[in-house]
Amino acid sequence: MKPDVVLKIKEEWDAGFLAVSNYPQWVANIVPVPKKDRKVRMCVDYRDLNRASPKDNFPLPHIDMLVDNTACHAFFSFMDGFSGYNQILMAEEDREKTTFVTL
Repeated sequence: MKPDVVLKIKEEWDAGFLAVSNYPQWVANIVPVPKKDRKVRMCVDYRDLNRASPKDNFPLPHIDMLVDNTACHAFFSFMDGFSGYNQILMAEEDREKTTFVTL
């Protein structure tokens, strides 16, 4: 699986989704997960970061309410599933928290 993970990291680096972080305060591990098509999904284990992060005290809206709110509108926007996580710009001060090991 290692060559698949290296390839995925290279793809994300080439796309500009990754940057080098020297001496970060937070570091997570890569978790390669095999997919049914024999490819590998590169996941990152952020459980420690999640435990240290403040919890949201408000519920997310239900999907039926979101769909109902789109009635009578001419334009809709959807995220691309290929790079969905990488389409929302992260605050500069939070980027270091998403550091993962690539050794």
